[in-house]
Amino acid sequence: MSSAPLVSVIMNCYNGEKYLAQAIDSVLAQSYANWEIVFWDNQSTDRSAEIFKSYADPRLKYFRAPKHTWLYEARNYALAEGSGELLAFLDVDDWWLPSKLEKQVLLFLDPQVGIVCSNYWMEHELKNKRWLALKRPPPTGWVLDDLLKSYFVGLLTLMVRRSAVASLDHPFDPRYHVLGDTDLVIRLSNRWKLGCVYEPLAVYRLHQNNETTKHMARLIDEHKCWLADLQQIDAFRSSAGFQSTKNNARYIEAMHRILHSDRAAALRLASGLPWGRPKLKLCLATLLPTSMARRIKN
Repeated sequence: MSSAPLVSVIMNCYNGEKYLAQAIDSVLAQSYANWEIVFWDNQSTDRSAEIFKSYADPRLKYFRAPKHTWLYEARNYALAEGSGELLAFLDVDDWWLPSKLEKQVLLFLDPQVGIVCSNYWMEHELKNKRWLALKRPPPTGWVLDDLLKSYFVGLLTLMVRRSAVASLDHPFDPRYHVLGDTDLVIRLSNRWKLGCVYEPLAVYRLHQNNETTKHMARLIDEHKCWLADLQQIDAFRSSAGFQSTKNNARYIEAMHRILHSDRAAALRLASGLPWGRPKLKLCLATLLPTSMARRIKN
């Protein structure tokens, strides 16, 4: 790897005009200068293209999709247009702090590191509150079991080695709209080490149109598909953390059922969980009005 490798910043957009300028400005403000933005416009109908093209910096490269696709199919198209040795990801509703790229690039000096992440701020737009996503330093190195037990990588902090992605059977799985980055990181962690900067280097904006919030039912379906795939591969099936991943997917589905007035189905799902905090929260949520259950789901 060169001393100052080119970082391709993958920025996927569909009608992102509200926050787009702040995301772009946060890349322009980076202390590390050797980057390019690969902007994949998934057929936006708002002013996203106009806003992006208003910047004169030649490092900003615009591509318009020939047709609208699911998000992770679109991310693959964007990856193919990038030239960097390293790949970073920034969605248009999030933003980076100025030293993000500089501090993460250094961790790739270890040739076995294929994945780098960092801590980040969670910022609630309506409540005007901010808190750290990671309360303590996460494990680093060979972390497959740890990630399956408790996934901690935020896409807005993710940086990967292009050659690491090329070592896989495929980059992002185009079947996914919500779960694609988790799937990629889990597959990478079976072959590559993970490095992490515990300092927060980015800000995740919580708002009413976050993709995970909008597509919870799809996330549940994607979890089922993904777990079925992992079950077929011994490295994942035999991992100590695999059962934790299955339990987490069950919890998410059960809570979704409660919030959509299907409490009988939620109880059936909860019965398959071991005793612990998630199961107790589900049992309590089935007894509460929906408005109160929503407050305890996380």
